[in-house]
Amino acid sequence: MQVFSQFLISFYFYYTNSQFYYVILNTYMLSKPIDIGVIGVGHLGEHHVKHYSNIPDINLVGVYDIDFKRSAYIAKKYKTIVYEDLEDLIDNVNALSIVTPTSNHFETAKLCIKNKKHVFIEKPITVDLKQADILLKLGMKNSVIIQVGHIERLNPALLALEKYDVNPNFLEIQRLAPYTSRGSDVPVVLDKMIHDIDILLSLVKSDVQSLDATGMSIITDSLDIAQARIKFKNGTVASLMSSRIAQDDVRKIKLFQKNLYSTIDLLKGSTEIYKVEKNIKSGSDILKYAEFQRNGQKSFITYLRPNLKKHDALELELKNFLYSIIGKEKPIVDGKSGRDALSLALNIQKKIKMDLT
Repeated sequence: MQVFSQFLISFYFYYTNSQFYYVILNTYMLSKPIDIGVIGVGHLGEHHVKHYSNIPDINLVGVYDIDFKRSAYIAKKYKTIVYEDLEDLIDNVNALSIVTPTSNHFETAKLCIKNKKHVFIEKPITVDLKQADILLKLGMKNSVIIQVGHIERLNPALLALEKYDVNPNFLEIQRLAPYTSRGSDVPVVLDKMIHDIDILLSLVKSDVQSLDATGMSIITDSLDIAQARIKFKNGTVASLMSSRIAQDDVRKIKLFQKNLYSTIDLLKGSTEIYKVEKNIKSGSDILKYAEFQRNGQKSFITYLRPNLKKHDALELELKNFLYSIIGKEKPIVDGKSGRDALSLALNIQKKIKMDLT
């Protein structure tokens, strides 16, 4: 039955655009829960398990981790099955979350995809572009979904921009955090800055023209602080700063464009927008405004704080994975987007290393 359902999905994607077939496939796939497993149940992996155990239309089949004691504990806590053999888990599911150290992403995802299983891979997708490209080709060959866990795309403060025509001329993004050992096995660019690289590429629809970057190691053997200045072919300029040696957590975006300026606090969950308007409409959500003259015409600078729809970003991300599998949605961050973010991150690292030598 599982093979038959996979055939139906492939048939739809490659041989028809008919809405009739879409309805049939969607109805069929929703007639039974999607069987999902989790590979890697550390700090973040446990959150995957928790959400899968509560999302309707998902059957959490089981978990696997090289630390059997940990996986047994998680399986008992969330009333699922612990697998001692990874391939046994893969054989019994439709899809898997891969929440292992980055160095294990490629081999684990390759095994899953070769077995025609959909995969959700926590960021970054892989350690290098060669590995990412192999996974993308395998995904196409086996007609499976590859989704990458760039969770900040679903931050309510960022989603508040969707109702505005965003076309930034300049962006300043900061991501600072106190030191913890978790994530320190990779440079800060792949650990922290890659979140903002993904956000940046989602906001600026243009290729990179030039790149300058600097950084240094302080307490680990890899980069702990990194700063990058990126110019895109459409003229947009972005400044990114990331550090895992800071007193306080900071995750802020400042966005500038013609007639609009926005400050976004991803950590506190707040969005402020300053916008130039020719008229003030009654009943609008403008909190304050001031009149000024520009080119002999009356205009207004307005201040807004959009009401944010609070949600659990990971839960929404995993639901998107489910809906992508059954054809109701597309992955918010697909494999290609994950690969693009990795590419720019690696170029930043390469530039920093060149400057340090």
